[in-house]
Amino acid sequence: MGRDIVVNSWQELMEALFENDLNREIGRHRNGIVYRGLQNADFDLSTSLQRHKSVSLENHLLRNFQKYAQIENPPESDWLWLALAQHHGLPTRLLDWSYSPLIALHFATADYEQFDSDCAVWAVNFWQLQDYLPQPVREEMRRQGNSILTTDILEHVSSSVEKYYALDDKPFLSFFEPPSLDGRIINQYAIFSFMSDPEIKVDHWLRTTQTEHHKIIIPKTLLWLVRDRLDKSNITERMLFPGLDGLAQWLKRYYYDAQA
Repeated sequence: MGRDIVVNSWQELMEALFENDLNREIGRHRNGIVYRGLQNADFDLSTSLQRHKSVSLENHLLRNFQKYAQIENPPESDWLWLALAQHHGLPTRLLDWSYSPLIALHFATADYEQFDSDCAVWAVNFWQLQDYLPQPVREEMRRQGNSILTTDILEHVSSSVEKYYALDDKPFLSFFEPPSLDGRIINQYAIFSFMSDPEIKVDHWLRTTQTEHHKIIIPKTLLWLVRDRLDKSNITERMLFPGLDGLAQWLKRYYYDAQA
């Protein structure tokens, strides 16, 4: 089910990002696709834990994050701690995605210093992934009427992350909505994925399934056009990273002289 789509114009890019988005059951343009932007089309869907080469140290990293974090109201849930750790840059098995194709496109084109390479946006149908989840998870999602996992469902199904990973002998991929930790999570329309086996890369696992997924490749010759139209549409760090840091990053790129 996986494929690569190479686009050669803004129009082709928009068509690829929004293809087949009509949900005929409700007559609305909504689908179960989530998106992840990568600044280099050759990058795979490896996690920060895999890139850091610290998969065997996952429990130590998270335990010490919990130990040393100075928080007035610390989370009581493993899942909230995991989301918080990912949000603040700790290597984890989580991957960041967005419901918004344009926000994913922002992250693919945010760094103009990487414009000497093609970039990419990955798209995955998380609705279809439900067929590969362990039965207790599918049953709880049906009971609650949810099409996506939440921290509440995860906590109900399993009291700890380790017990959740052990619900099935076969590796499986889960997507869940993180809690609204701050404005970044909200404005980025964020969603996380994680593999039950932290050694397995998401794109490698997807190839073993019938899940709809594809990679949209944007040639480097289009990147300034794409970037400027995103900025003009207010898809910028100023909105996605509320605060002075995001404002500074947006202004740094906005006033960069690409012709110099």
